[in-house]
Amino acid sequence: MRTHYCGDINETLIDQTVTFCGWVHRRRDHGGVIFLDVRDREGLVQVVFDPDTVDAFNTADSVRSEFVVQITGRVRGRPEGTTNENMKTGMIEVLGKEINVLNKAATPPFPLDGYTDVGEDVRLKYRYMDMRRPEMQEKLRFRSKVTSAARRFLEDNGFLDIETPILTRATPEGARDYLVPSRTHEGSFFALPQSPQLFKQLLMVSGFDRYYQIAKCFRDEDLRADRQPEFTQIDIEASFINEDEIMGMVQGMIKDIFAKELSVDLGDFPRMPFSEAMNKYGSDKPDLRIPMELVDVEEFLQDIDFKVFAAPAKDPKCRVAALKVPGGAELSRKQIDEYTKFVGIYGAKGLAWIKVNEIEKGVEGLQSPIIKFIGDDNTMKIMEKLDAKNGDIVFFGADKTKVVNEALGALRCKLGEDLNMYTKEWAALWVVDFPMFEENDDGSMTALHHPFTAPSCSPEELEKAPLEALSRAYDMVLNGCELGGGSIRIHDEAMQETVFRVLGISEEEQREKFGFLLDALKFGAPPHGGLAFGLDRLIMLLTGATSIREVIAFPKTQSAACVMTQAPGEVSNTQLRDLHIKLREKAKPAE
Repeated sequence: MRTHYCGDINETLIDQTVTFCGWVHRRRDHGGVIFLDVRDREGLVQVVFDPDTVDAFNTADSVRSEFVVQITGRVRGRPEGTTNENMKTGMIEVLGKEINVLNKAATPPFPLDGYTDVGEDVRLKYRYMDMRRPEMQEKLRFRSKVTSAARRFLEDNGFLDIETPILTRATPEGARDYLVPSRTHEGSFFALPQSPQLFKQLLMVSGFDRYYQIAKCFRDEDLRADRQPEFTQIDIEASFINEDEIMGMVQGMIKDIFAKELSVDLGDFPRMPFSEAMNKYGSDKPDLRIPMELVDVEEFLQDIDFKVFAAPAKDPKCRVAALKVPGGAELSRKQIDEYTKFVGIYGAKGLAWIKVNEIEKGVEGLQSPIIKFIGDDNTMKIMEKLDAKNGDIVFFGADKTKVVNEALGALRCKLGEDLNMYTKEWAALWVVDFPMFEENDDGSMTALHHPFTAPSCSPEELEKAPLEALSRAYDMVLNGCELGGGSIRIHDEAMQETVFRVLGISEEEQREKFGFLLDALKFGAPPHGGLAFGLDRLIMLLTGATSIREVIAFPKTQSAACVMTQAPGEVSNTQLRDLHIKLREKAKPAE
């Protein structure tokens, strides 16, 4: 039906006849001459119809925005003064000779020929229209290019693309599973995979050596800008490999993608222990573009009467930390109150502060409601440790260590963005030496990554002091976003059973849930490791989008719903009966 895409018609085709198809992007009537801008996935071309071609002119006069058309015409250069160097086709136009309306279109729910501030709910309801916009087309085309680049890199490095099952069984991956009832096995359920973790490990046991997959994964969890109930990851696993080798290889892949697609050199990826990341930045995914660090100040606050600071300063499970913000003394009281509300999201009960006006005057040159509680001497010692300068503001967090880290860590990132403190465009690093476990409030333990991550110690040492054990895990972080994470896996049955025991998983439960894995580890499992990159998150960073919904063709809303198809939806009683399911009646509201 066509000889060319709209966006591919250029000066090399002048005086040639072309046929192309697309959507009417814009129609203009200029004194008896009709201009149509026609759009397809490759771009837009200007078509001119004059009254000499009567039938074509009349048809062009009748078309409206988003009509689907087929046009044949002669390519010619645009008249002097009308060229547009910002368009691929800006040096030419097509003199239309024939136009065929392939389909009419109703009035679009929102304009597509320019930016419009339409709500996301409307855009998602009419997503097939939203994706006609050049911005969305470019993002999804770019996504395809990056996916292809990742495939080429991995295949050039000996990786095989192998599919793993979508219907599997529930495994502990840190979030709730999406469950699928079985019709043929009454009362039993499949689970949609949170990742292909166990299957890719079994592929290593099978001897496939190097595996990759552009894998769909599913997690039934609360959503944020970078979370979706279904998402895509670049999944990688390799045998006979150590941390340095796998990290070096995938770092090369990411650097290659940035160099080829953005002409950006990410430079060296420094390695930072988890403990340092948490201590300095309050986060295991620190944004190194922001030149601020958290500093412990417990030593100056343990013996004061002010319990808000003194109690956490004495408690080994708590932390009192300060965040110095250069130039932050200009913040108004209203802005400080807004930041106080912000840290409350992370459990902080308040946000103490000291403004540095004239440090050379001692406490007289400081402004704060808390100095009288912590004392002049302690205040000046804190200012000295922070190397506070005139014009700075110092924020304080005092609470359980997790609360302080999350609150001040998030505040650091928000201030960095609000005050435009970024020192570079891109900052990548590896976070390593994660703890193997973290302790829950009830004293039980959870694997910080997942229970198949190898520890850096022996089974005996692990069982003796589990909270002191480090794992062989590694996360790639870019601009404060976890781009990918992985680990060297457990390939020894005794070690895997030890980890399960530490996590409180009984032998009976081990056999029930993971018997197939434990059996596989008996038959010569090789040392292996891997990682997975969040493809949606990677594309979000590469394109500068603010949400992964902007780089997914058909995303879900914040409530995990599809407003376009109205999913999830109800099903018939017949379907439920086939699945051996009966819904409970909704509780009636109390009168």
